[in-house]
This record gives sequence, structure tokens and C-alpha cells, in this order.
Amino acid sequence: MEEKNTKSAFISIVGRPNVGKSSLLNALCGYKIAIVTSKPQTTRTKINGILTEDDTQLVFTDTPGIHKPKTKLGEHMVKAVRESVTNGDMTVLVIECKKQNNLHRDELAIIDSFKAANFNAILVINKVDIVKDKTKIIKLIEIASKLYDFKEIIPLSAKTGDGVDILLDILKNNAVESPHYFPDDTLTDQPERVIASELIREKIMRAMSEEIPHGIAVEIEKFSQRKNGILDISCVIYCEKQNHKGMVIGKNGEILKNIATSARADIENFMQCKVNLQCWIKVKEDWRNREGYIKNFGLN
Repeated sequence: MEEKNTKSAFISIVGRPNVGKSSLLNALCGYKIAIVTSKPQTTRTKINGILTEDDTQLVFTDTPGIHKPKTKLGEHMVKAVRESVTNGDMTVLVIECKKQNNLHRDELAIIDSFKAANFNAILVINKVDIVKDKTKIIKLIEIASKLYDFKEIIPLSAKTGDGVDILLDILKNNAVESPHYFPDDTLTDQPERVIASELIREKIMRAMSEEIPHGIAVEIEKFSQRKNGILDISCVIYCEKQNHKGMVIGKNGEILKNIATSARADIENFMQCKVNLQCWIKVKEDWRNREGYIKNFGLN
């Protein structure tokens, strides 16, 4: 039997915090692989989502938002972005329309790295669904097109899906003849226990105030499946301060209960099985500035 020709492409998704990179990854893949919140710097490490359709496999890498680091963890996050910018076949730079019609200095720095490598880059202008004055989008396209010879500049909404198919078709058309590097039914190269910990962290970030979320880490201590198919997961939620522990638990344990209930539903949807989730809380003072803990949590 004649073996079919296959194509693939490795694509990095980069940009500033909260421009919608994780939402775009999920929209392109057609399933939730990266957690999404309204808070900046939600993504901490590089996350790969894999889409295989017919003969083409696209491997997407979602990266932390580019920012000025204030902790050791922040330094690791920025390093992950720099390594990803020109480390694949293509890079998708995600920006959004703002009040001012110019790009941020961090976005300009990424474009400079494209120039240095003459890199194959696509610019995505996200969140167009919330832009009332569409002339702003046209103006931004004009400005960006003078800064770099982008392969394409695509306005879209990762939230509504408008324009995502256009981007996906362009990415498929730019894939090159090569073997598929992952089995065709693979959704991500992240271990299931990592996905579970991220889904739990997402619920914490959504439930808590601005002060707490970035000082939270989730570590899975038990991840085992019973003969009847029920998945037992036990996790420890680490806070940076003692008073944060009580805030995460909430009065009569209500906040933690709601976090666990919501996270369990998402984990069950991803794992396609019943889940028994147990959550515990501990305090690790200033863990984001301690290399040992950053390494133990898999964030280096």
C-alpha cells in the first residue's frame, strides 16, 4: 500500500499578557488545552496543542505573555517566550486594538527579532468583536504592515471564532512536507496530570481577587484510575502567604468547594471519565523567588 504524503508545521503563539493567546490556541485546536482567565500572565509555561486533519499536522505552542519580570518565576516565563519566538516553522504574533493606534514596545521587540532572522511570521489582531470603530483595525493593519513583511495580517476574534478558520487555512497551506511527529489522535504533549493541575489553577484564578492568583501553584500528588474507571486525583494548592490560605478556603470552605466542583467538571470533560478530586492547601512563603520550588512545580 502506497504511503500518503504528510505535512506538518510547528507554530509558536506569542504576544503580551491578556491579548488572547490561550483562547486562540483553544480555538485553533477545537478543544480546551490552555487555561483562560481575564487576568494577565495566566500561562506560565509553554503548552503544546496538536491538531491533525487529513495529511496535515499542526503543533501549536502557547507561551507566557511578554512582560517585565518581577520574580524568579517571571524570569523563567520570559525566557520561555524568547526561546519560542523563532524556534519553529512559523510564529503567530497576537496583538489587540487599543485606544492608541501603535504597538507596544514589547511587541516591537518581537518584531525586531523577526527582522534579525527574516522569520516567517503572521500577525493576528485579536478581539475585533469588541472594537466598535472598525477603522481602528484598518489603521493598525497599515501601521503593522510598515513594520515588518508579515506573511499575513488577520483580524479575528478567538472568542467568537470569527476569522479563526481563515488563519487555520493559511497555517495548513504553509505546512511543509514531513512526517507527523505525534500520533494523529494526540491532542497535547502535556501529561494528563499537568492538564488537571492547570484546570484547577484556572478555577482558583477566576475565583480569587487580584492579590492572590499569581502566588498560587497546584501540585498533583495522586493521579490513579480505579478498575471501575473513576479517576482519583489528590492535589495540593500552594499559597505564598498564610492569610491567603484562609481566603482560598473561604467561609465554611465554600470557595474551595466551588473551585473543586468547577475544576472536576472540566477535568471530567477532558479525561472523559468520572473524577474524584480532593484538594488540600499549604503555604510556601515567597515560592516564586525560590528556584527549588519553581523546579519542583515544573515551571523552570
